Amino acid sequence: MSKGDFDGQVVIVTGASTGLGRAIAEEVAGRGAQAVVINYARSAEEAQETARRVEARGAQAILCQGDVGEDADCRKIADAAAPFGRVDALFNNAGTTTFAPNHADMDAVSMDDFLRIYRVNVGGSFQMIRAARTLLESAPAPGAVVNTASIAGITGIGTSVPYAASKGALCTMTRSLARALAPKIRVNAICPGFIDTPWFDRVSNNTANVEKLREAVSRTTPLQVASSAEDIAAATVFLASPASRHITGETLLADAGTHLGAVSNRAMQQQ
Repeated sequence: MSKGDFDGQVVIVTGASTGLGRAIAEEVAGRGAQAVVINYARSAEEAQETARRVEARGAQAILCQGDVGEDADCRKIADAAAPFGRVDALFNNAGTTTFAPNHADMDAVSMDDFLRIYRVNVGGSFQMIRAARTLLESAPAPGAVVNTASIAGITGIGTSVPYAASKGALCTMTRSLARALAPKIRVNAICPGFIDTPWFDRVSNNTANVEKLREAVSRTTPLQVASSAEDIAAATVFLASPASRHITGETLLADAGTHLGAVSNRAMQQQ
């Protein structure tokens, strides 16, 4: 009996030990995926918890450590799905940043920051698609790639200038590869705004700053919410589902309306 729209599918999720990556892995497992390759860079214990949750939802969990900034590791991650003979969906979710939110302070970031962030956020996604290309093309329906970009790549806001620039580059690469890899592979990007996960605590090293950010997001976004990983996972998985089978080269903003500006129509009407 079919369990859902990912019934029997083989899925790879990079950066899946916590946060959005974990939520994506759980979402596809709950929707019938046969197997989920769970990539992580360092957090083995947290990745094992993701695996436990995936298996509790009925899918086979395959743990694979690797840094997507390294091409050899990307090939290892793709090889973890090779026994199944195909990959139906690849979620390029692994990412990194440096915390320098004052974009006017140009001395707060270095060229090393740019290169490190681009290596993972842009190069890592490219290398993962390249490594998994044959398996994606072997899927019964066009293989689906979903790149985790950001509202930062659309508006230039975000944790740092290199981060925003890398996510803008990822959006451009999404369109380039959607054109180049069609019709056998679809490539789309999800652009979240703030996601309330432990990731922000780690990159900022300041819980008070994150709490202020959480409050500001809830107060100023049109929907007046700080999105959870589960909120964004549903939108992300849509881009790999049969419901989006005629969508490629698209960037979907899932930001509670952040791109519309901080003042909602309702607030203006009250003035």
